Amino acid sequence: MNLLPKSHKEFSEKDYWNKFFKKRGNKAFEWYGEYLELCSQLHKYLKQSDKILITGCGNSSLSADLYDVGFTSITNIDVSEVVIRQMKSINSNRTNMSFLHMDATSMSFDNEEFNAVLDKGTLDALMPDSEESTIATVEKYFSEIKRVLKLGGRYVCISLLQSHILGKLLEAFGDKSWMIRVVRCHEAEEKNAENGDGTTLPVFVVVVTKFKVMPKLLLEVCLAGDKMIRVDTPEDLQSCVKSAQDAAFITNGLGKTSLEGDDEVSLDLMVPGQDTPRYTLYVVDQKKQAANKYAVFVVPQGRESEWLFGTAAGRRQLQESAKSARLVVAVLRRGHHFSSLDAVKEELAHSAKMLIPFGFSGQIPFLSLGSDVGKRTPVFSGSSKVSGEFVIEDVEVEGEVYRRLVFLDNQFLVQSEARVKTVKRKNKERQVIDFGHISQYHAFMCVSVHLLAAPAHAHVAILGLGGGGLAMFLKKSLPDARLVAVDLDPAMVEVAKGHFELEIDDKLQVEIKDGLDFLKDRAENGGHLDCVMFDVDSKDRTLGLSCPPPQFLTDETLTNVDRILGEDGHFILNLVCRDKSLQETIMESLKRHFKHIVSIKLYEEVNEIIFATNSDTAYTVDDLENAAKKLNANARERKLVKVKCVDLKDLLQSVNVIS
Repeated sequence: MNLLPKSHKEFSEKDYWNKFFKKRGNKAFEWYGEYLELCSQLHKYLKQSDKILITGCGNSSLSADLYDVGFTSITNIDVSEVVIRQMKSINSNRTNMSFLHMDATSMSFDNEEFNAVLDKGTLDALMPDSEESTIATVEKYFSEIKRVLKLGGRYVCISLLQSHILGKLLEAFGDKSWMIRVVRCHEAEEKNAENGDGTTLPVFVVVVTKFKVMPKLLLEVCLAGDKMIRVDTPEDLQSCVKSAQDAAFITNGLGKTSLEGDDEVSLDLMVPGQDTPRYTLYVVDQKKQAANKYAVFVVPQGRESEWLFGTAAGRRQLQESAKSARLVVAVLRRGHHFSSLDAVKEELAHSAKMLIPFGFSGQIPFLSLGSDVGKRTPVFSGSSKVSGEFVIEDVEVEGEVYRRLVFLDNQFLVQSEARVKTVKRKNKERQVIDFGHISQYHAFMCVSVHLLAAPAHAHVAILGLGGGGLAMFLKKSLPDARLVAVDLDPAMVEVAKGHFELEIDDKLQVEIKDGLDFLKDRAENGGHLDCVMFDVDSKDRTLGLSCPPPQFLTDETLTNVDRILGEDGHFILNLVCRDKSLQETIMESLKRHFKHIVSIKLYEEVNEIIFATNSDTAYTVDDLENAAKKLNANARERKLVKVKCVDLKDLLQSVNVIS
């Protein structure tokens, strides 16, 4: 039986509704939820003593439900004579409630007769489009509502608030004698989703209150939780509503289908009134049969940059480990407080429901690494012309504290990390940087220095300072080596000195300079080096090349590197490239400039470390193993580590001798 109109225009036609209700009989048709889903909002804005008018009542049971809980002064009107006869019969026992056949655009009530006008879908039915005749009808409807409402009375409209409807509503009531509040009704949406009947688009309750002329137009919105946010302009309110509708469009689509191939979808969840996301959700599907239909994985604070959680490949592996057909990976964003894992689960409950795949029922399993949401403590925040806004924070991971530098234009990438340890001096405990702790890719880069005949007296240039972790490890493990760190951003030098304990002296110098200019000057002036290291972040995220910037890999730059290096010198490149064809092009370019190349691809990391030399002696796996052993021995001797900083097994499994 076709109970929905053939075209949306029919929504506003009287004959359609008469036919509709004759077909439907006495069965209630609830467009946007029933009393149980709407009552939490209605009870905030309606009083039992109010004289209430319900326009376009249809055969909804809403008025009967309100009557039965104490709202006994209710008048219902509808343009359909059929439905009015039906409702009079159904509600004959509710003696104080009336049903009148009346057109809401031309009502016979006295001025200011009602405390409240309740509209459940009537405005949506009257305004299927923005044609001139439709606008004229809606303007009559709004004029009548304004007329019959008492001062202090409320027009309560339950609507899907399509853009043309919200725009007209704001235009009609957008003067200083009305206050407009828009509240999202999640309960109605969830009920519709559970029933699989009707729409699962966002349902809104618009509350328009009649006042005397006020100093300014008051606009408020509440799209999540209970906090009401005041906005400045009608355009701001429209933007908030559209954002909720756009997100619902995506989640509805995901509820009915699976993502193709290796695709994933990410959604930012915002707290109304705040500028930064509180959560980022990644939705990952797999086509093959899985033990579990659906799960949500909460990533503790500080773990979001790890390969397993911070990359698409890692999240897919996490999904396979969870044996889930759909996995939502929830990342807790910085700048917010999270009291507990249970609190996070409660906050994410509604969004998790909206992303349920078709066919899933029951309780949603929430997974994590433990019972703790982790801890992220801000240490410092700043901004520079070169790097933009950045933060330094201490993060607790499995009982250890790590200090991290993060550029906010790429929040899921840790630029520099140092472990913080507690030491006792004169019976007082204080926290210091543990210079023996470096990242795995920095440790692999340090192996190259120990390929030299005399690493203890090496002359090394590091392009890209960051927090100075790589430079300080080399300084502490090779105290007689000469190091120069080059960075374009003077702010990073202050960050490294102030928060990562960088020590600048005759053994470790820092030049504030463009790395390209540094290489050119050295090449032209004959300043030979034993090692040149590229650990430079790229600011352009669109190229698939995060490290280094592409201009550091041109023929001119690589020629300058070759000229700087001594006969047995080594070029060490930290390469982060997600574009396979671009990576292949880079390798071909390196081959044109260097006779011998080794690649070390880090497991579960995006970094690839390249060693290159024009020495007469080619790289061998034995050479790399011996260099790693020297590195570990030096680090132990200087008491930087107890056992090792490079795992030989990891190194040897990752090595690829290219030429």
